[in-house]
Amino acid sequence: MFDVRTDLAVEETERVCGQQGLSHGISVHEEEYENECIKVTTVCIETENAGKSLGKPKGTYITLEAPRMAEEAADYHREISEKIAELLHRLIPEKKEVQTVLAAGLGNRSVTPDALGPQVVDNLCITRHILKEYGNLAFEGGDVTSLCAVAPGVMAQTGMETREILAGVIRQVKPDYLIAIDSLVARSLKRLCRTIQITDTGVCPGSGIGNYRHSLTEKSLGVPVIVIGIPTVVEAATIIQDSIGDFLHEISADNATAERDGSGKKLEEIQHLELTRKILPPQLNQMFVTSKDIDAQIKQMSYMISEGINITLGSLTAV
Repeated sequence: MFDVRTDLAVEETERVCGQQGLSHGISVHEEEYENECIKVTTVCIETENAGKSLGKPKGTYITLEAPRMAEEAADYHREISEKIAELLHRLIPEKKEVQTVLAAGLGNRSVTPDALGPQVVDNLCITRHILKEYGNLAFEGGDVTSLCAVAPGVMAQTGMETREILAGVIRQVKPDYLIAIDSLVARSLKRLCRTIQITDTGVCPGSGIGNYRHSLTEKSLGVPVIVIGIPTVVEAATIIQDSIGDFLHEISADNATAERDGSGKKLEEIQHLELTRKILPPQLNQMFVTSKDIDAQIKQMSYMISEGINITLGSLTAV
Protein backbone atom coordinates (compact mmCIF):
# COMPACT_ATOMS: atom_id res chain seq x y z
CA MET A 1 0.00 0.00 0.00
CA PHE A 2 1.24 3.50 -0.80
CA ASP A 3 1.10 6.71 1.16
CA VAL A 4 -1.27 9.28 -0.31
CA ARG A 5 0.56 12.56 -0.81
CA THR A 6 -1.10 15.91 -0.34
CA ASP A 7 0.14 19.36 0.59
CA LEU A 8 -3.34 20.56 1.57
CA ALA A 9 -4.07 20.63 5.29
CA VAL A 10 -7.81 20.63 4.59
CA GLU A 11 -7.51 17.26 2.83
CA GLU A 12 -5.51 15.72 5.66
CA THR A 13 -8.06 17.08 8.13
CA GLU A 14 -10.91 15.53 6.14
CA ARG A 15 -9.13 12.17 6.02
CA VAL A 16 -7.95 11.96 9.64
CA CYS A 17 -10.92 13.63 11.31
CA GLY A 18 -13.33 11.75 9.07
CA GLN A 19 -12.01 8.50 10.52
CA GLN A 20 -11.32 9.56 14.11
CA GLY A 21 -13.36 12.71 14.63
CA LEU A 22 -11.97 16.17 15.30
CA SER A 23 -8.87 15.79 17.47
CA HIS A 24 -7.89 17.96 20.41
CA GLY A 25 -5.69 20.81 19.23
CA ILE A 26 -7.29 21.04 15.78
CA SER A 27 -10.00 23.58 14.97
CA VAL A 28 -11.81 24.00 11.67
CA HIS A 29 -13.81 27.05 10.62
CA GLU A 30 -15.70 27.26 7.32
CA GLU A 31 -16.98 30.37 5.53
CA GLU A 32 -19.25 30.32 2.48
CA TYR A 33 -19.37 33.25 0.07
CA GLU A 34 -22.26 32.26 -2.17
CA ASN A 35 -22.25 35.43 -4.27
CA GLU A 36 -18.60 34.87 -5.24
CA CYS A 37 -18.96 31.05 -5.34
CA ILE A 38 -16.02 30.79 -2.92
CA LYS A 39 -15.52 28.66 0.18
CA VAL A 40 -12.83 29.43 2.77
CA THR A 41 -11.76 26.80 5.31
CA THR A 42 -9.37 27.69 8.13
CA VAL A 43 -7.59 24.82 9.86
CA CYS A 44 -5.69 25.79 13.01
CA ILE A 45 -3.23 23.24 14.39
CA GLU A 46 -2.63 24.39 17.93
CA THR A 47 -0.37 21.70 19.38
CA GLU A 48 2.62 19.64 18.25
CA ASN A 49 0.74 16.37 18.86
CA ALA A 50 -2.16 17.54 16.70
CA GLY A 51 0.34 18.44 13.98
CA LYS A 52 1.82 14.94 14.10
CA SER A 53 -1.62 13.38 13.60
CA LEU A 54 -2.05 15.41 10.41
CA GLY A 55 1.58 15.29 9.32
CA LYS A 56 1.66 19.10 9.25
CA PRO A 57 3.53 21.71 11.31
CA LYS A 58 1.68 23.69 13.95
CA GLY A 59 0.11 26.86 12.54
CA THR A 60 -2.76 28.29 10.51
CA TYR A 61 -3.83 26.92 7.12
CA ILE A 62 -6.36 28.92 5.13
CA THR A 63 -7.82 27.18 2.08
CA LEU A 64 -9.78 29.04 -0.58
CA GLU A 65 -11.84 26.81 -2.86
CA ALA A 66 -13.21 28.31 -6.07
CA PRO A 67 -14.75 25.76 -8.46
CA ARG A 68 -14.74 28.27 -11.34
CA MET A 69 -11.12 29.32 -10.88
CA ALA A 70 -10.01 27.40 -13.97
CA GLU A 71 -12.55 29.21 -16.16
CA GLU A 72 -11.75 32.30 -18.21
CA ALA A 73 -13.75 34.89 -16.30
CA ALA A 74 -11.88 38.14 -15.62
CA ASP A 75 -14.40 39.50 -13.09
CA TYR A 76 -14.38 36.25 -11.11
CA HIS A 77 -10.58 36.18 -11.07
CA ARG A 78 -10.54 39.72 -9.70
CA GLU A 79 -12.86 38.60 -6.89
CA ILE A 80 -10.46 35.76 -6.08
CA SER A 81 -7.49 38.17 -6.05
CA GLU A 82 -9.33 40.45 -3.63
CA LYS A 83 -10.17 37.47 -1.43
CA ILE A 84 -6.49 36.40 -1.46
CA ALA A 85 -5.57 39.91 -0.27
CA GLU A 86 -8.16 39.68 2.50
CA LEU A 87 -6.82 36.30 3.65
CA LEU A 88 -3.21 37.49 3.56
CA HIS A 89 -4.18 40.34 5.87
CA ARG A 90 -5.19 37.75 8.46
CA LEU A 91 -1.66 36.35 8.55
CA ILE A 92 0.36 39.53 8.01
CA PRO A 93 -0.22 42.05 10.82
CA GLU A 94 0.16 45.69 9.91
CA LYS A 95 3.04 47.72 11.33
CA LYS A 96 3.30 51.42 11.94
CA GLU A 97 6.38 51.71 9.77
CA VAL A 98 6.57 50.83 6.09
CA GLN A 99 7.55 47.20 5.65
CA THR A 100 9.96 45.44 3.33
CA VAL A 101 8.67 42.19 1.89
CA LEU A 102 10.61 39.57 -0.07
CA ALA A 103 8.64 37.37 -2.47
CA ALA A 104 10.13 34.04 -3.55
CA GLY A 105 8.78 32.20 -6.57
CA LEU A 106 9.66 28.57 -5.82
CA GLY A 107 9.82 25.91 -8.49
CA ASN A 108 11.28 25.06 -11.87
CA ARG A 109 10.37 27.52 -14.60
CA SER A 110 11.12 24.86 -17.25
CA VAL A 111 8.53 22.39 -15.88
CA THR A 112 5.08 23.83 -16.52
CA PRO A 113 3.17 22.45 -13.48
CA ASP A 114 6.04 23.66 -11.27
CA ALA A 115 6.34 27.11 -12.86
CA LEU A 116 3.65 28.86 -10.80
CA GLY A 117 6.06 30.56 -8.39
CA PRO A 118 8.43 32.01 -11.01
CA GLN A 119 5.51 33.27 -13.11
CA VAL A 120 3.92 34.98 -10.10
CA VAL A 121 7.20 36.81 -9.47
CA ASP A 122 7.20 37.94 -13.11
CA ASN A 123 3.85 39.69 -12.57
CA LEU A 124 4.52 41.39 -9.23
CA CYS A 125 4.77 45.15 -8.88
CA ILE A 126 8.37 45.44 -7.61
CA THR A 127 8.96 48.67 -5.69
CA ARG A 128 12.12 48.34 -3.56
CA HIS A 129 14.53 49.76 -6.14
CA ILE A 130 12.21 52.67 -6.94
CA LEU A 131 11.76 53.57 -3.29
CA LYS A 132 15.52 53.41 -2.68
CA GLU A 133 16.13 55.76 -5.60
CA TYR A 134 13.24 58.21 -5.42
CA GLY A 135 11.42 57.57 -2.15
CA ASN A 136 7.67 57.92 -1.83
CA LEU A 137 7.64 60.81 -4.29
CA ALA A 138 7.71 58.22 -7.05
CA PHE A 139 4.25 57.12 -5.88
CA GLU A 140 2.75 60.59 -5.49
CA GLY A 141 3.93 60.82 -1.88
CA GLY A 142 1.89 57.85 -0.67
CA ASP A 143 3.31 55.22 1.66
CA VAL A 144 4.16 52.13 -0.38
CA THR A 145 5.37 48.75 0.82
CA SER A 146 8.90 47.95 -0.34
CA LEU A 147 8.67 44.73 -2.35
CA CYS A 148 11.53 42.78 -3.87
CA ALA A 149 11.42 39.31 -5.40
CA VAL A 150 13.55 36.40 -6.47
CA ALA A 151 12.98 33.12 -8.34
CA PRO A 152 15.72 30.88 -6.89
CA GLY A 153 15.11 27.95 -9.22
CA VAL A 154 15.79 24.38 -8.09
CA MET A 155 18.96 22.65 -6.98
CA ALA A 156 19.36 20.81 -10.28
CA GLN A 157 19.70 24.20 -11.99
CA THR A 158 21.76 26.09 -9.41
CA GLY A 159 23.63 23.48 -7.38
CA MET A 160 22.39 25.29 -4.26
CA GLU A 161 19.58 24.62 -1.84
CA THR A 162 16.71 27.09 -2.07
CA ARG A 163 17.21 27.86 1.62
CA GLU A 164 20.86 28.75 1.01
CA ILE A 165 19.94 31.24 -1.69
CA LEU A 166 17.11 32.82 0.28
CA ALA A 167 19.18 33.00 3.48
CA GLY A 168 21.80 35.02 1.61
CA VAL A 169 19.22 37.36 0.11
CA ILE A 170 17.52 37.82 3.49
CA ARG A 171 20.82 38.75 5.16
CA GLN A 172 21.32 41.48 2.57
CA VAL A 173 17.75 42.78 2.18
CA LYS A 174 16.54 42.27 5.79
CA PRO A 175 12.83 41.91 4.93
CA ASP A 176 10.07 41.90 7.52
CA TYR A 177 8.37 38.93 5.83
CA LEU A 178 9.01 36.32 3.19
CA ILE A 179 6.09 35.42 0.93
CA ALA A 180 6.81 32.14 -0.86
CA ILE A 181 4.72 30.95 -3.82
CA ASP A 182 4.82 27.28 -4.74
CA SER A 183 3.02 24.56 -6.69
CA LEU A 184 1.39 21.90 -4.52
CA VAL A 185 0.15 18.32 -4.76
CA ALA A 186 -3.54 17.60 -4.14
CA ARG A 187 -5.27 14.43 -2.97
CA SER A 188 -8.45 15.05 -4.97
CA LEU A 189 -8.93 15.90 -8.64
CA LYS A 190 -11.70 18.34 -7.77
CA ARG A 191 -9.14 20.59 -6.05
CA LEU A 192 -6.67 20.58 -8.94
CA CYS A 193 -6.11 24.22 -10.03
CA ARG A 194 -9.22 25.22 -8.06
CA THR A 195 -7.81 25.62 -4.58
CA ILE A 196 -5.44 28.10 -2.96
CA GLN A 197 -3.75 27.40 0.38
CA ILE A 198 -2.23 30.21 2.44
CA THR A 199 -0.27 29.30 5.56
CA ASP A 200 2.11 30.82 8.08
CA THR A 201 4.03 27.58 8.72
CA GLY A 202 6.63 27.79 5.98
CA VAL A 203 7.28 25.17 3.31
CA CYS A 204 9.54 22.25 2.47
CA PRO A 205 10.22 22.59 -1.31
CA GLY A 206 9.56 19.40 -3.29
CA SER A 207 8.01 17.49 -0.37
CA GLY A 208 4.76 16.89 -2.25
CA ILE A 209 6.50 14.68 -4.82
CA GLY A 210 8.87 13.07 -2.35
CA ASN A 211 11.91 15.34 -2.87
CA TYR A 212 12.49 16.60 0.65
CA ARG A 213 14.67 19.70 0.69
CA HIS A 214 15.63 21.97 3.57
CA SER A 215 12.56 23.68 5.03
CA LEU A 216 11.86 27.38 4.63
CA THR A 217 10.54 28.46 8.01
CA GLU A 218 10.87 31.37 10.41
CA LYS A 219 13.25 29.24 12.48
CA SER A 220 15.55 28.46 9.55
CA LEU A 221 15.46 31.88 7.86
CA GLY A 222 14.95 34.28 10.75
CA VAL A 223 11.86 36.01 9.31
CA PRO A 224 8.16 35.04 9.27
CA VAL A 225 7.30 32.95 6.20
CA ILE A 226 3.89 33.11 4.51
CA VAL A 227 3.30 30.49 1.83
CA ILE A 228 0.77 30.68 -1.01
CA GLY A 229 0.25 27.51 -3.01
CA ILE A 230 -2.04 26.00 -5.62
CA PRO A 231 -2.20 22.24 -6.32
CA THR A 232 -1.21 21.66 -9.93
CA VAL A 233 -0.68 17.87 -9.88
CA VAL A 234 -2.34 14.77 -8.41
CA GLU A 235 -0.59 11.45 -7.86
CA ALA A 236 -1.76 8.91 -10.47
CA ALA A 237 -2.18 6.15 -7.91
CA THR A 238 -4.71 8.15 -5.90
CA ILE A 239 -6.92 8.54 -8.96
CA ILE A 240 -7.08 4.77 -9.41
CA GLN A 241 -7.64 4.21 -5.71
CA ASP A 242 -10.52 6.68 -5.68
CA SER A 243 -12.04 5.05 -8.77
CA ILE A 244 -11.95 1.66 -7.06
CA GLY A 245 -13.57 3.12 -3.97
CA ASP A 246 -16.35 4.78 -5.97
CA PHE A 247 -17.02 1.54 -7.86
CA LEU A 248 -17.26 -0.55 -4.70
CA HIS A 249 -19.48 2.05 -3.07
CA GLU A 250 -21.92 1.94 -5.99
CA ILE A 251 -22.23 -1.85 -6.03
CA SER A 252 -22.60 -2.05 -2.27
CA ALA A 253 -26.21 -3.07 -1.58
CA ASP A 254 -26.53 -1.06 1.61
CA ASN A 255 -23.39 0.74 2.78
CA ALA A 256 -24.97 1.85 6.07
CA THR A 257 -25.78 -1.71 7.15
CA ALA A 258 -23.04 -3.57 5.30
CA GLU A 259 -21.81 -6.76 6.91
CA ARG A 260 -18.67 -6.34 8.98
CA ASP A 261 -15.87 -8.76 9.75
CA GLY A 262 -14.39 -9.52 13.17
CA SER A 263 -12.23 -6.39 13.16
CA GLY A 264 -15.26 -4.16 12.73
CA LYS A 265 -14.29 -2.96 9.26
CA LYS A 266 -16.92 -2.88 6.55
CA LEU A 267 -16.41 -5.54 3.89
CA GLU A 268 -16.44 -2.78 1.30
CA GLU A 269 -13.38 -1.21 2.96
CA ILE A 270 -11.55 -4.54 3.03
CA GLN A 271 -12.34 -5.17 -0.65
CA HIS A 272 -11.10 -1.66 -1.45
CA LEU A 273 -7.74 -2.33 0.18
CA GLU A 274 -7.35 -5.77 -1.43
CA LEU A 275 -8.22 -4.54 -4.93
CA THR A 276 -5.94 -1.54 -4.57
CA ARG A 277 -3.00 -3.79 -3.61
CA LYS A 278 -3.63 -6.10 -6.58
CA ILE A 279 -4.30 -3.51 -9.27
CA LEU A 280 -1.85 -0.69 -8.53
CA PRO A 281 1.58 -1.24 -10.11
CA PRO A 282 4.44 0.06 -7.91
CA GLN A 283 5.71 2.44 -10.62
CA LEU A 284 2.54 4.54 -10.33
CA ASN A 285 3.97 5.97 -7.11
CA GLN A 286 6.39 7.94 -9.30
CA MET A 287 3.76 9.32 -11.68
CA PHE A 288 1.83 12.57 -11.33
CA VAL A 289 -1.09 13.82 -13.40
CA THR A 290 -1.98 17.36 -14.42
CA SER A 291 -4.55 18.93 -16.76
CA LYS A 292 -3.90 19.12 -20.50
CA ASP A 293 -4.17 22.92 -20.50
CA ILE A 294 -1.91 23.41 -17.49
CA ASP A 295 0.20 26.01 -19.33
CA ALA A 296 -2.80 28.30 -19.78
CA GLN A 297 -3.99 27.66 -16.22
CA ILE A 298 -0.57 28.42 -14.71
CA LYS A 299 -0.50 31.71 -16.59
CA GLN A 300 -4.03 32.57 -15.41
CA MET A 301 -3.42 31.56 -11.78
CA SER A 302 -0.11 33.42 -11.63
CA TYR A 303 -1.93 36.65 -12.52
CA MET A 304 -4.54 36.02 -9.81
CA ILE A 305 -1.98 35.42 -7.08
CA SER A 306 0.29 38.29 -8.12
CA GLU A 307 -2.68 40.64 -8.18
CA GLY A 308 -3.70 39.46 -4.72
CA ILE A 309 -0.19 40.15 -3.40
CA ASN A 310 -0.07 43.54 -5.13
CA ILE A 311 -3.40 44.51 -3.57
CA THR A 312 -2.21 43.35 -0.13
CA LEU A 313 1.12 45.13 -0.15
CA GLY A 314 -0.40 48.27 -1.60
CA SER A 315 -2.42 48.61 1.63
CA LEU A 316 0.18 47.38 4.11
CA THR A 317 1.49 50.89 4.66
CA ALA A 318 2.13 53.26 7.53
CA VAL A 319 -0.80 53.99 9.81
